Order: sequence, then structure tokens, then C-alpha cells
Amino acid sequence: MTNRHKLNYLASFLLFASLGFSRQVLAHGANIVYQQTPAIEVKATYDDGKPMSNAQVVIYAPDNPAIPWLKGKTNEEGKFSFIPQSNISGNWDIKIRQSGHGDIISIPWQTENVASTVESRDNMPNSSNWLASANNNYNPIQKVVMAATGVWGFIGTALFFSRQKSS
Repeated sequence: MTNRHKLNYLASFLLFASLGFSRQVLAHGANIVYQQTPAIEVKATYDDGKPMSNAQVVIYAPDNPAIPWLKGKTNEEGKFSFIPQSNISGNWDIKIRQSGHGDIISIPWQTENVASTVESRDNMPNSSNWLASANNNYNPIQKVVMAATGVWGFIGTALFFSRQKSS
């Protein structure tokens, strides 16, 4: 048996062994939930439920969405609250980021808004959910893409090591 055959068997074994020991891995996506009272309180967490503590918060007012209206940081529980300007109605955009992970949420606010409501947001407004999953599991398209990249990695590695050395 040549070295090339041994390498092909090893690559095949590693491929099938890795498929048998798969487990769910979560990237650090972000989720933002808000509660609306006379103030707005947001809570930011990663997909695994850990709070985004000390994350950067940037708030944009409806009348000037290009310039930050307020900047701050979340507390240790991932919470941040503020009182919008009473004379500005519209969608207040809140962006929360930490270490390259984050999200943005648009919260409707009316000047006479004092009722307490709780809402959550999983995706950008008006976005399609065909690539999203409500329970943070991977959908079939994502699983196929991940499997194909894994197989391609094994094939590429096997081809790299099986190439003939040129003199």
C-alpha cells in the first residue's frame, strides 16, 4: 500500500469520524430585548444567553439618524436605559456592539407613549426568515454548507499531502 493510499484512508476515516461526533456550536450572535415605559430599557445577550456586559451602546434619534444622540455602555447584566426626548416621535435606533458582535434594534416611540409594553426582535425588520431559526438551531441549508466546507477541507488537505514532490 502506497503512502497516497494510506493518506486517502486516513482522510476518509477522519471525515467519517468527525461526522459521527458532531455537536451544536453557537457563534456569538446578539439578541436585544426592550421594555418601554416612560424610559426605554434594553437588554443585550449573546445567543447562548450570556449578557453583553460593558458593551458599547449608540442611540440615534428619529429626527437625525446619522449622528449619535447618546452613547454609553451596558451594565454587567447587559442592560441600558434612557429617556427619549419627549418631543421627538418615531423610531429610535439602538446599536449595541462588543468585540465585533452586536445588533441594532429600532424602537417605535410616540410622545404620548407611557404604557408599558414588552417586545423582542430576532431579525432586522422586514427581513425574510428563510435562513433564520426561532430556536437558534441550524436550518438544513446551513448544515449542508457546513458539511460541504468540512468535506472540501479534508479533500484539499489530502490532495496537498498526496502531491508529488518536484525536484
